[in-house]
Amino acid sequence: MGLSAEAIRDGLNHIAKITPVLSGVIDRVGYPAPRIRATGYRTLLRTIVGQQVSVSAASSVWNKLEALLGEDMPPQDLLDAEFDALRGCGLSRQKQGYVRSLCELVVSGELDLDSLPADDEEAIAELVRIKGIGRWSAEIYLLFAEGRPDIWPAGDLAVQVGLGKLLGLAERPTEKETRVLAEVWRPHRGAAAIFTWHCYNNPAM
Repeated sequence: MGLSAEAIRDGLNHIAKITPVLSGVIDRVGYPAPRIRATGYRTLLRTIVGQQVSVSAASSVWNKLEALLGEDMPPQDLLDAEFDALRGCGLSRQKQGYVRSLCELVVSGELDLDSLPADDEEAIAELVRIKGIGRWSAEIYLLFAEGRPDIWPAGDLAVQVGLGKLLGLAERPTEKETRVLAEVWRPHRGAAAIFTWHCYNNPAM
């Protein structure tokens, strides 16, 4: 379960006390809606399916996988599926490698998505063991699915642009600058990240 609307509001109100300019921005654009995904294997599987393709293409692949494997898509069933059957669903050779990496880690018990480390960096390190899951995907999972309050995906372009707008910066901050600028907002950077996306293309900004 991702951050609730109440947690986002509370986090942003705390941040606004530290960085008062945010109060005016919140008044203009309002609080963002929660971004929530389910925890577990299927969410990570869908993340892999959706990489580097359009939303409609990803949905098409997902629907074909459900037709082939059933709605739950058990990881062992996916591992047992033939290459051509998965290719027929729209999974390239590379993505099949990513999908099998996820399934193998889950089936073997090497990756327990029900008990990832409490430390955010340790949890990210566990998730990036999956081929095709980089730091950004791991951070998004921990923020949207697990609702970890201090996740800050500083490498995200929209976060950088949104932060620049929030703070009235002349140029988009670099990833390093984005990390430094948000340090004072710990442990509520997750709410700040959701707010930067809310502000990214907001006409009220």
